Amino acid sequence: ADEECYMSPQGRHYYVNTTNNETTWERPSSTPGTPKNSFRHKNSLPAGLLLSTNPQPTEYKVALFMKMLCLGKVLCLILQINGVTFPSLAFMSEQQLLKPNEWSYCDYFWADRKDLQGNGCITGFEVLLQKQLKGKQMQKEMAEFIRERIKIEEEYAKSLSKLSQIPLGGQEEGTLGEAWEQLKKSLANEAEVHLKFSSKLQSEVEKPFLTFRENFKKDMKRLEHHIADLRKQLVGRYAAVEKARKALADRQKELELKSQQMEMKLSSKIEEDMKKARRKSTQAGDDLMRCADLYNQSQSKWFEEMVTTSLELERLEVERVEMIRQHLCQYTTLRHETDMFNQSTIEPVDQLLHSVDPTKDRELWVRENKTGETRPVDIEI
Repeated sequence: ADEECYMSPQGRHYYVNTTNNETTWERPSSTPGTPKNSFRHKNSLPAGLLLSTNPQPTEYKVALFMKMLCLGKVLCLILQINGVTFPSLAFMSEQQLLKPNEWSYCDYFWADRKDLQGNGCITGFEVLLQKQLKGKQMQKEMAEFIRERIKIEEEYAKSLSKLSQIPLGGQEEGTLGEAWEQLKKSLANEAEVHLKFSSKLQSEVEKPFLTFRENFKKDMKRLEHHIADLRKQLVGRYAAVEKARKALADRQKELELKSQQMEMKLSSKIEEDMKKARRKSTQAGDDLMRCADLYNQSQSKWFEEMVTTSLELERLEVERVEMIRQHLCQYTTLRHETDMFNQSTIEPVDQLLHSVDPTKDRELWVRENKTGETRPVDIEI
């Protein structure tokens, strides 16, 4: 249940452990503890043109490969870009996506692209890293936004509390005076609500944003160096293949020249030179095969690490987005709660305002402040 099956660019099935992203050509055994052999993905040359180590006469392999070189077949089937070999346009259609219909990172970031901020190129992996680092920066900026929101809440709460203590209107009497006092009291309660809201924002939203993957940049830098080292090795080994190919071509030309001399004039010296030239050509062919095998090994290792690491970056991005979504949902929940509490603080004020009775207030005031009920009368003579 922890393994998923995918297809390599050459149409061969392989398996990915979804728990640790390990890859293997062999279908994983259901028996616990069964070792899994990492695959070596021959991604450098089209099927049938890989420089294999199958036992064949060395001269046959050299002659075959040289013939292909002379005809230009290898060069027309292979595109070399910055040390990485890709199939030509005619063979690209034969490749299948590793994770079809998923728009997965592991399918779309193999080539380099022009650096928009400079004159050079950046690798597909660097594009993925930039995406990750940008996501981390966005997360930091969101935390700063929440911090500003917290400051506003704190300042608002402080202002409300201060306002509630101002004695303005404190001499109002009767039912209206009661409503006025309750309104001022509600400000103090509302200030407390906003203070609690700001505190929860800090602990339940801002802090998780700031502490989520504190070592993220350090981890990204480690991955960048690892992939860059593999790519650097790949470029170096491709250069060695080109050097060996040129050396073989030179030896073949020398051998052809000796063959022509031998056809024109046979002598023991020319025959010895011919044998020597053949040995050098054979050795050059062996060197080319060795360099090509080393290159294929490096490219297989780079391929594996690119797939594994890009899938890990993909998982991390999903995790980051989900974390932010959950905490923003928590923000809206807290906001709704704050509105509810604010409503509860204002409800007593509403009740008292509806109970304001000018007639009753007048009666109470008159009872307390009357100066006499006897009215004046006219003078009678």
